[in-house]
Amino acid sequence: MARIVVMGAGLGGMSAAFEIKASLGTRHAVTVVGDGPYFSFTPSNPWVATGKRTAEQIRFEVAEPLRRHGIDFIDRKVARVHPRERRLELADGAGVDYDYLVITSGPRLAFDEVPGLGPDGHTQSVCTTPHAERAWRAYQEFLGNPGPVVVGAAQGASCFGPAYETAFIIDADLRRRKLRDRVPMTYVTSEPYVGHMGLGGVGDSQGLLEAEMRKRHIRWITNARIKEVRPGEMHIEEVGAQGHILQELALPFAWSAVIPAFTGVEAVRGVEGLVNPRGFVLIDKHQRNPGFPNIFAAGVCVAIPPVEQTPVPTGAPKTGFMIESMVSTIAANLRDELAGKPAVAEATWNAVCLADMGDTGAAFVALPQIPPRNVTWTKMGKWVHAAKLAFEKYYLHKLRTGHVEPFYEKSIMKMLGIERLKPAAKAH
Repeated sequence: MARIVVMGAGLGGMSAAFEIKASLGTRHAVTVVGDGPYFSFTPSNPWVATGKRTAEQIRFEVAEPLRRHGIDFIDRKVARVHPRERRLELADGAGVDYDYLVITSGPRLAFDEVPGLGPDGHTQSVCTTPHAERAWRAYQEFLGNPGPVVVGAAQGASCFGPAYETAFIIDADLRRRKLRDRVPMTYVTSEPYVGHMGLGGVGDSQGLLEAEMRKRHIRWITNARIKEVRPGEMHIEEVGAQGHILQELALPFAWSAVIPAFTGVEAVRGVEGLVNPRGFVLIDKHQRNPGFPNIFAAGVCVAIPPVEQTPVPTGAPKTGFMIESMVSTIAANLRDELAGKPAVAEATWNAVCLADMGDTGAAFVALPQIPPRNVTWTKMGKWVHAAKLAFEKYYLHKLRTGHVEPFYEKSIMKMLGIERLKPAAKAH
């Protein structure tokens, strides 16, 4: 009997645990090691930050759903991965041995790379549900004394959708409260243009999002490098196409939220042969590490090169669609590996993003995510908001019950009218 350990209990980790267990059955043991008892649906965090959701509505305790499917759960932080010993060292000093490890840890939030950035500094965050709860408390105080709002993504960021969502949701909320005329808004981003999103743009995402920002009177500054954040003031450099500084600005704010750069988590950073210099797990096309073939990885923790070089560094995002594809690939390859067959499944790495905009929404599809693409597609409408609500409900149900059928492949593409799509995990 093989011991499969999944490191992380987020979207990738929970999906991986259920899908691997369904694929392998009772012949092999599956254990999830998570830092905290809860699963939170991270895409809903911008709603939590603006009072449209509570934390209780988007999270649940994972131990019981996992137990019902024969999966063990260890609620402790991993301090270090020891791949040569095939062992996880936990924060309390205990160890967990494994035959196969699936790393789905998510990222470390690198607020420390910009002085004053983050919830322990002077800006808010929607990267975790506890951060979003703090942002909501700060937003309620802000509503009593409104002023300028600055939302955006720092240099090195690779997750831009939540920044756009937060800006648009706040705009719609302030208009509803009849406060919008008292709040100048600025979107600050490392992207070379609005709508780049770390993907080199998707269709006419630039024109679409610029038009929305003009309509909503949201000023934007692209190619922006945040130098420092002080109480109520963000200091940035606007960079030209060749990397030279065009101007330095000090933006006042009464409320601000910024997506930071990511790195790999401390448990894997610096582990030779496992990660790149930023601490992201190196993988081949089968989602396995080349140096340690008994280690697989999926989600934000994996190393993916930027789509293109930009004047201010931007990373490539890992969307829910892509993560689901990675997880299906890992489950298929583990099944074949344990059956004595070669691991040949590959993830599609397609990108689908549903962005809520408060009173409407935008959908972006890039198949595959890395250009050149077979499909590039963007659309807007109130239906996107409804679709994201449906996906939130579905994923919470899916992970509470252990339902493992990939949803995007059979539902979202049909709804969006895109019928020709490769399977989530293809075998040659």
